[in-house]
Amino acid sequence: MLEVTYPEVGATGGELPAGYHHLRVERVVGHGWEEFERAADDLFSGAVQRRAGAIVRLSEVPLRKGTQVQMRLRLGPLTFKIPCVVVWAERTPAYCGFAYGTLPGHPERGEERFELHLTPSGEVIFRIVAFSVSARWFTRLGGPVARRVQSRMTDRYLRALDSSAQ
Repeated sequence: MLEVTYPEVGATGGELPAGYHHLRVERVVGHGWEEFERAADDLFSGAVQRRAGAIVRLSEVPLRKGTQVQMRLRLGPLTFKIPCVVVWAERTPAYCGFAYGTLPGHPERGEERFELHLTPSGEVIFRIVAFSVSARWFTRLGGPVARRVQSRMTDRYLRALDSSAQ
């Protein structure tokens, strides 16, 4: 597997490490097994990131541990490269998700986890957990702007799987 830029691989699955900006958000994105399956297929194909506005190339679909994720994000006249590698992936009949970690060249250093849960009541819950710090001069210099961009992308990710928004 490619060498990530942080030592706490897998930490989005438990207690988030100190010294990073933390993020935990969730949203109900549908109801029922069919909605869960649709959302899971979208999640494992990179559709969440594409619908959020990123250009995405995966080394394999559906993604799995070790999949290379090459994203590009345009912000006005600027384009940012966002290289990641999947460090965890799992899919069961009522739960699925993956986490990717940052690679050299990514504007941030850390990990982001995307999970879907099908609850006993039939709700499909999409959860995002992340920890990150600035890794490049421009993200360190533009700290508050970088956090605002991250927050906006997280909102877009959450809407990307919402069956009522499509």
